[in-house]
Amino acid sequence: MNAHPYIPNSVPEVKREMLAAIGARSVEDFYADVPGRIRLDRPLDLPPPLRSEAELVRHVGALLNKNTSAQEALSFLGAGCYHHHVPAVVDEVVNRSEFLTAYAGEPYEDHGRFQALWEYQSLMGELLEMDVVSVPVYDGYQAAATALRMAGRITGRRRLLLVTAVAPGRLSKIEDYVRPDHDVVLVPVDPATGLADPAAVRAELAGGDVAAVFADAPSASGILDPALPALAEPAHEAGALYVVGCNPISLGAVTPPSRYGADIVCGDIQPLGLPMSFGGMNGGFIATRDEELYVGEFPSRLFGLAPTSVEGEYGFGDVAYERTSFAVREEGKEWVGTAAALNGIAAGVYLALMGPQGMREVAETILANTRYALDRLAEVPGVLAPYAGAPHFADFTLRFTGSRTAAEIGEALLEHGIFGGRVLSGTDALYCVTEIHTKDDIDRLAETLQEIAK
Repeated sequence: MNAHPYIPNSVPEVKREMLAAIGARSVEDFYADVPGRIRLDRPLDLPPPLRSEAELVRHVGALLNKNTSAQEALSFLGAGCYHHHVPAVVDEVVNRSEFLTAYAGEPYEDHGRFQALWEYQSLMGELLEMDVVSVPVYDGYQAAATALRMAGRITGRRRLLLVTAVAPGRLSKIEDYVRPDHDVVLVPVDPATGLADPAAVRAELAGGDVAAVFADAPSASGILDPALPALAEPAHEAGALYVVGCNPISLGAVTPPSRYGADIVCGDIQPLGLPMSFGGMNGGFIATRDEELYVGEFPSRLFGLAPTSVEGEYGFGDVAYERTSFAVREEGKEWVGTAAALNGIAAGVYLALMGPQGMREVAETILANTRYALDRLAEVPGVLAPYAGAPHFADFTLRFTGSRTAAEIGEALLEHGIFGGRVLSGTDALYCVTEIHTKDDIDRLAETLQEIAK
């Protein structure tokens, strides 16, 4: 293989030396962990070279026009990426050039960006009722995985208990990220109710080797499990930490996990002023108490307020920078890459704009819409809401008992201009409502499902 004109270290002799230095046989060794089912075993199917900007615009435009957005169709998709209203002020602020284009700088040159992220951390801390909040990591899945590794380092233990329903993608991320240091144990939920099983959790804790009990509020089924406050005490008695993932937009009306004993709280800020954007606008948060034991395990940057050399003047900069991989490189506890900082600024603008009353109103609206949707859709012949007895937030499961599968019903809804829920199985799908849905929207879904059933 010849050297590539644009790729460094591609001279064959240089590559051989580098591989020998790390004990690898070939570059393929670096991709051994990537499952074969998602690896491309053929060349990229690229179009012929486009020789002008006009051709490129036309080609990309044709690809984009194949998409139907949630602005054009009524969407009941959720499952981790939610259709919320994004106030115009959010886009106005984050599209300012000093935020939009600036890469991570240094404290002496980047006061505005550092201050904006400090404000984001402060607002999130108030919402979560926690002292320390990280700069956003890539997404909520990453935040959960990092929070569990933090718990493992603090306790020195190996096993991790996942005690609520967990989305397949989230589980995959956690399992991939925590190995080989941890074993993930799924504690089954009650199949009849979808709720956590406290007795089964206590039985798993009896071995004395559990690093963390992890629960989601709401769970992957959308359930706000009333059993979660009761899990903190047995976890702590067994020497484990209690790690809870949450949807931050719910906390205007739902009790934050910190109040019922969570040691580490994590989640995704996508609901806070970030559009769905083809599933890509995310940012993960991690929050703890202001204790050195916890702060020392954050791998990501933390921004704080500090006095400068000028009397009465303050600046914004890194806190405990020496714990990050930026400072100690390969000796870091975890690697820290580029964070979703711009999305954190967007979430900060959203929280500042909404305020406590606005956050309460939006959360209460989602709770009310979810309950109405559960009750209304369960009236449709051939549709069951199997976990309707539990409180829900945004997401909820529908079970279709007729001759059509959940996937076929989703396809039929598309023909009526409606995005149905995420298919979970042959019979089940996860539907979602937020504050943007009206009573008429939910009634339209119910009437369309009834028409499809006929």
